[in-house]
Amino acid sequence: MGASPFRRLLHWGPIAVLCIIKLITWAMVHVIGMWWPPRTSIAAMTHSAVFLSMASVTLYYFLDSLLEGPGFVPLGWKPDSEEDTKYLQFCTVCKGFKAPRSHHCRKCGRCVKKMDHHCPWINCCVGHNNHGFFTLFLIYAVAGCLHASIVLIICVYHALNRVWYVHHGTGEEPMIHLTLTTLLLILLAIGMAVGVVLAVSVLLYFQLRGIAQNKTTIEEWIMEKAVGRRLELGLPPFIYPYDLGWKKNFKFMMFDTQCDGLRWPVRDGCGQYDLTIEQVAQKEDKRLRSRLYTATKEYSGRWVPLWTRPRAALAAPCTDEARLPLQPGDVIRATRQKKHWLFGEKLLGGGDGCRGPRGWFPRDSVVPTDKLKNN
Repeated sequence: MGASPFRRLLHWGPIAVLCIIKLITWAMVHVIGMWWPPRTSIAAMTHSAVFLSMASVTLYYFLDSLLEGPGFVPLGWKPDSEEDTKYLQFCTVCKGFKAPRSHHCRKCGRCVKKMDHHCPWINCCVGHNNHGFFTLFLIYAVAGCLHASIVLIICVYHALNRVWYVHHGTGEEPMIHLTLTTLLLILLAIGMAVGVVLAVSVLLYFQLRGIAQNKTTIEEWIMEKAVGRRLELGLPPFIYPYDLGWKKNFKFMMFDTQCDGLRWPVRDGCGQYDLTIEQVAQKEDKRLRSRLYTATKEYSGRWVPLWTRPRAALAAPCTDEARLPLQPGDVIRATRQKKHWLFGEKLLGGGDGCRGPRGWFPRDSVVPTDKLKNN
């Protein structure tokens, strides 16, 4: 099940973020004292205070988003009205219904309220409770690293040209002394800072765009499929029920504390379960278009089965989704495919039972069930 808040820190993602914050902060403090010492003027003191404030706020919102967590749907949850259960999906792991906008995260082991995505850097999902904290963490991380990138590059330039400034400068240039070790560490800090600016800016853009529309990353995928599905069936366009206008969406995301993550305000003319009804219809279409396969060879679940299936190993799916161990006779409903791999869900009870685990498995481990029956 979902890890406790403090246990989430014991993971490579949070540890890496803390190390990056510490490295960049140390590098800035080290060079600012030589480049523009805070004691020399109010402007210099303000400059140092601005960076240290951004570093502190970045750390604060990072820990907030990690320790607060996304918020989980209570185990065994069901709506107040029994009639509403027909609009919802049932989670066999959590033994309850999935609330509107919630999704089950296999890494957290729980149904997450308004799940956006699972973030390895905070070792938990971004969801209803921590979406605002996570967005603020991204904003201050980008701003702080942009500031650090500019200052550190300038300081390294001065350090590498220190001898030239001694002989040809005006005498007013800052004299920055770096040892080989500190130079290498500061170059590493520059690489980290620039990398954060480039990579996290893209993530921040998508997060802000989603907040403006009150859509999670998963709901954007659902809406894309809704457009294609309804166009193919000749149905009227689907109206996204949670978009209240960008101003209300931002206010709701950043300042609302009344919503419990189980029921949501919707726009006029829309219902509480419109999106879940569309999602259920999409999954039913996906099920109808899927194909049943029966396992004829054993597959251990290895991510790279190099010795037993070298072709499949060299063309393994580029995803962190699970692999599905198989035994001869297992029945799997495949919904996605690659040249050497299939993705599907094991059907317990020989194809007529309840749904089982999902994952990728090599194509040569199975044969289509209809062909097997014909043979």
